[in-house]
Amino acid sequence: MELKVDNQTINYVKIDDEDYISITDMLKSKDGNFFVTDWLRNRNTIEFLGIWEELHNPNFNYGEFAIIKSQAGLNSYKLSVKEWVEKTNAIGITSKAGRYGGTYAHKDIAFEFGMWISPKFKLLLIKEFERLKKEEQKQLGWNAKRELSKINYKIHSSAIKHNLIPAKLTKEQINYVYAEEADVLNMALFGITAKQWREENPNIDGNIRDYASINELICLANLENLNSVFINDGLSQSTRLERLNKIAISQIKILNESDKDNIENNKILTNN
Repeated sequence: MELKVDNQTINYVKIDDEDYISITDMLKSKDGNFFVTDWLRNRNTIEFLGIWEELHNPNFNYGEFAIIKSQAGLNSYKLSVKEWVEKTNAIGITSKAGRYGGTYAHKDIAFEFGMWISPKFKLLLIKEFERLKKEEQKQLGWNAKRELSKINYKIHSSAIKHNLIPAKLTKEQINYVYAEEADVLNMALFGITAKQWREENPNIDGNIRDYASINELICLANLENLNSVFINDGLSQSTRLERLNKIAISQIKILNESDKDNIENNKILTNN
């Protein structure tokens, strides 16, 4: 995963479900010939790292830390990342080998390292990191809705299999029943069948559901669940379609109004 800060590509990774940013990549934005060891020899750096480890690391070696702290800032003092980690059992900074190798620091520490590069760089880094995390959350939300849709699809298929498919049908006939019931949902939500959508969009790959909004996917998952119940209750297809359509209209309206409210609330918070 990558961040783009001041035209510099900066890798970041997940370690134990925490975000670690490459300070090796960040260092390329600092003017002059500097190394991570130049930052580590600073007494303020060591004090900050010690406080961070105290808050997050129960196995931190305070004895070794006290020795390092007493020497930090001296002209002759040098400390590598490897020495820091081995002597103190630190977890906030780590080194990685391989294609995306280098020295990585927990985001809290990486932001502090950004200040050493420049105040502007630190602010740009935080802004870009927050933007990327928002994008990740959107993607997670989308994937979650798709997975929910898949789960409800299985429930829906099971209801069709046990209630609508007579014995001794051919595979082609069975597939027709499934497709017909899928179109009940398509008609209820989109007002169009899968075949009609393909005919209207001959140059687009995928199907009607691949281009559904998140709100439509949420509604579709609910409709699959409800249609399963209606099938099990023995309702006719026409009755089910009518009920599902009314529910779809109501739910989409509620979801869209909720989105508008969230946008307005965010505007108010931003202006304040």
